[in-house]
Order: sequence, then structure tokens, then C-alpha cells
Amino acid sequence: MSVLICGSIAYDTIMVFQDRFKQHILPDQIHILNVSFLVPDMRREFGGCAGNIAYNLKLLGGEPLIMATVGHDSGPYMERLDRLGIAATHVRRIDDAFTAQAFITTDLDDNQITAFHPGAMNASHENRVTDASGVRLGIVSPDGRDGMLTHAQQFADAGIPFVFDPGQGLPMFGGDDLLRFLDLARWCTVNDYEARLLCERTGLSEAQVADRVEALIVTRGAEGSRIYTGGEVIDVACVPADALADPTGCGDAYRGGLLYGLARGADIVASARLASVMGSIKIASRGGQNHAPSRDEIARRHQAAFGTAPAF
Repeated sequence: MSVLICGSIAYDTIMVFQDRFKQHILPDQIHILNVSFLVPDMRREFGGCAGNIAYNLKLLGGEPLIMATVGHDSGPYMERLDRLGIAATHVRRIDDAFTAQAFITTDLDDNQITAFHPGAMNASHENRVTDASGVRLGIVSPDGRDGMLTHAQQFADAGIPFVFDPGQGLPMFGGDDLLRFLDLARWCTVNDYEARLLCERTGLSEAQVADRVEALIVTRGAEGSRIYTGGEVIDVACVPADALADPTGCGDAYRGGLLYGLARGADIVASARLASVMGSIKIASRGGQNHAPSRDEIARRHQAAFGTAPAF
């Protein structure tokens, strides 16, 4: 079953600040904030939510189909997708724009400051969900504002269940827009900060948000994830990682695992457990797409963490 992944393709420039932001930002002086962070460690990675999610879904043996927009500098990324065997049929090139670019600075506490240039992503609404055939499941992840709104409606109109994953795009939407997304989606997944913002903008509690979808999944970093479904609250443990190298792309790895489980008819808890395994594997590698576990390794980690085989 093909999973249509609507979202961003981006280049990530990742920098590591060998200290803690809190040591350099004075709380009583933020009205005149002027800081500079020395970042001797810098690299450029393939990223973007759609690219990262598709990469993780492919690792699991899934069939990701990316729907995104890229710019005139997208050649290396398109060549990579081809090498990985990830379909880019619905990746549209915008010749007068750059591919989206993220500039991410991470400190020693894994806090991140990100600047993001959307570039070609602003034209994402030019893609149409109905142009993709054989799709039975989808996700609306961070993308251009109009694209996210359009694709959510198109998924619903086509009767295709989808995950609403607002991520860093959440601040673009007011309460009414967010309620509309929730009413169209079958599932919603956010991290704990995004959950607070979602509740603030909609005026709903997490439990009330969950009432509008089949399940609300809130990831909570080292505390695992919390699932609201059918009037229940279920905690899924964080899987221990081999190392804490880089949090960039961990949420996307989690979503890749979640989609794999859902695409195969697993329940939300089983899917979230597999998602937790994928997040723990990713955080041990730098960048969003450099981890390369085998399915056997993923299965062993799942068995060790949860005492059961994964939703393969």
C-alpha cells in the first residue's frame, strides 16, 4: 500500500553550539536580544519532513510516495531519492525558487534554534492529492500553509484517511483552521510543546482534541509518547538509545514508524511502539537520514523494549 507523504523537502544546515543557550541568553534582557553562537561543527544534510518520513518508512519496507515542491537546486536530492528507490513522481520543481532550507543550531542540552527559508515549499498547493493513484493512507506534515490546507481537504474528499502532523507549521494556523484539520483527519500527532500550542489556539484540552480524531499522539522526548484514544490515555515508553547524537529528524523517524504500522492495519499502540523504536535508532545518528538499520535490527530492538515482535 502506497503512503502519500505531503510535506517539505529541504536541505538542513546543522550546527552544534558546544555550550548551553541558557548560559548566553539573559532572561531580563530578551527585549534587546543580540546573541552570537560560535559553531565550529557544521554540516549539510538531506532533510525536510516529507523526505525524512519517507526515508524511515522505506527502511521499514514501506512504500512512501512523496508529494512536495523543490527548487532549481534540487538535483542532488532527487538523485538521492532515486538511489534509495523512493518515488518522486509527485515532486514538483519550481525553477525560480530555492529548495526549502533549514539552518539549525543545537546546544549541549539538545535545545534547537532554527531559521527556515520556505522557498519552493510556498508553491506546495499546486500539487493535488488526486494526482496520486493507489494511495490508501496519507499524512499532512509541515509544508506551505496553502498546501497543508488544500491537501487535508483533498484527502478527506477522496476518502483517504490521513495523519495531521502540523509540526513546526502549527504557528501558521489559527484556532478555526486547526479545528478544521482535526475534523478532517483520522489521527493527529504533535510533540508536547506543539500540543500545548494546539490546545491554546483551539481552546480545547488534550482530551477534547482527542475527541475530534480517532487518536491523538503526543511525543514527549525521553518520557516516551502519550496516546489519547477511545476515552483512554495510554503511555508508550521511550526506547533506550545507543547514543544521544542529534535530535534532528527524530520526530520524523517516529512518524515513519507510525505510518508503517497504520498502513498494515496495526492498532495505534502497536504502531506507536514501532515509532518509538525508530526514534531511538535515529537519535544515535547525526542528521535526519544517515541511520540505516536492517529490519532484523529493528525487530530485535522492538522485542527487547516491548517483549513482542513489531508490526511487520
